[in-house]
Amino acid sequence: MSLNGYLFDGLEVELLKKDLAGLNDVYRDIADEIGVENTLAIYKLFHGTQISFPNRLFSKEYTHKAIISEYNGNNVPQLAQKYNYSERSIWRILKTTK
Repeated sequence: MSLNGYLFDGLEVELLKKDLAGLNDVYRDIADEIGVENTLAIYKLFHGTQISFPNRLFSKEYTHKAIISEYNGNNVPQLAQKYNYSERSIWRILKTTK
């Protein structure tokens, strides 16, 4: 496969799998976690781009809907712990639905 002018054939990928020392530190760390092929895909998509990941994986809207649907009248502490919100925030979310 061609990645930004670099040609990575199966042999090169196999060599990278055996010895990641040729990769830059960040790509080596990524390859250790998710594998060489996935690292090359990330490289192809994002090389040269500065990326910042949000602290929360799910959107606020999705999380609020989940909290509202899971609320059973007396499980605010459990919801707060599950979604990493304060109990006060859970109550505020629930209040907006009334």
